[in-house]
Amino acid sequence: MAELVATSVGGTPVTALDDGEGPPLLLVHGGGGAAASWDGVTRSLVDGFRVVRIARRIYVSGATPPPYYSMAVETADILAIAGLLGRPVLLAGHSSGAVAALETAVRAPEALAGLFLYEPPVPTRSPAGGEAARRAREAFAAGDPREAMRIHLRDIVHEPADRVETMIADTKARAAFTAKAAAGFADIDALDALEVGVERFRRLDVPATLVQGDRSPAHLRERLADLAIALPDARVVTLTGQGHMAHLTAPDELAEALRETAGRVFRRRPRTRRAGP
Repeated sequence: MAELVATSVGGTPVTALDDGEGPPLLLVHGGGGAAASWDGVTRSLVDGFRVVRIARRIYVSGATPPPYYSMAVETADILAIAGLLGRPVLLAGHSSGAVAALETAVRAPEALAGLFLYEPPVPTRSPAGGEAARRAREAFAAGDPREAMRIHLRDIVHEPADRVETMIADTKARAAFTAKAAAGFADIDALDALEVGVERFRRLDVPATLVQGDRSPAHLRERLADLAIALPDARVVTLTGQGHMAHLTAPDELAEALRETAGRVFRRRPRTRRAGP
């Protein structure tokens, strides 16, 4: 395994883990995660692909989200790493990382062979965090991380009430939430700053595989369905028995979906664009 380094917005170095050889798969982890959270998926793919896992700047250990952080910064970071890979990539993202991947496609579709989006909380009808994000931030600032975590899990993530209380009672889970709270709030703010609706995706000329778990929260499946209707070249893959964390609970199954998608997009012939007026 090697490490790639590129310079992006603000002169910030962006790093990525680089494994395997073959057509390039660029993976963008979800909120609160890290590149290493996709280790299991990567192990199943390096026999046929170059798997590059970006370390999102706001979730790097010890990092403080810059005041100018936005989804535009995320897309710049992704494109900086993609530019090192020598050819269009299959860009795969999870959760807010999938929103960053989608925004990258809007900005620079020519850099991509395809998209693989695992439950992006795209604001298709409503913000991702909205009023709940404000209340969670205020609770955290007031010194009540338990209540901030409760609001986040219950009103933003939409976890069942019993699971929310179980997670809050878990010391390690609370510590993880607290350690990445600033990054998480910045991430949700960046999502909420995006335009609500799907109109800007209707002309996106990039093949997209949209992935969902049949046990995932209803709001994520609803947002995915809206996106599937809007994108001109999209298909939906449902992971049976899985929720929002299949990269951890079923890495081989998620890797197989990625492998199948890669087979489609890297065999694909370039489209002949119609001549316009």
